[in-house]
Amino acid sequence: MSMPNRPDSLILRVTGHFLLPLLIMFSLFLLLRGHNEPGGGFIGGLVASAAIALHLFFTSVQSARRLIWVDPRDLIGWGLCIAIASGLFGMFSGLPFLGALWVELSVPIFGMLKVGTPLLFDIGVYLVVIGTVLNILLALAEAEDA
Repeated sequence: MSMPNRPDSLILRVTGHFLLPLLIMFSLFLLLRGHNEPGGGFIGGLVASAAIALHLFFTSVQSARRLIWVDPRDLIGWGLCIAIASGLFGMFSGLPFLGALWVELSVPIFGMLKVGTPLLFDIGVYLVVIGTVLNILLALAEAEDA
């Protein structure tokens, strides 16, 4: 059921349910291609936050909180820890803080896949952006509903 201040549009609800998984997949695509081409953790996190904001727009705050499974503040903390850890890998290898380390993995379908600490840093930024934006959006939505 939608909240009293939320629009009650069948088109918005149906479209939102179809767009949510597509936007999440697109945000993951932007995240994973970020260290080679435009994209990365920041824009991927904004797209994922927009997907959840769209869900929040046609449902309740409780439904949006169930969708993300964890408290947005926890996402901020985990994201910061992951981003800092990506910098420490370089330091322990004799490089400066946030020095990039790369590993080539053989993946059956894709062949050789080059994975590095910049991707780990982008994942941390992705989580921080999602946590920050959702923390703000959910607080505003809860204040509006009160």
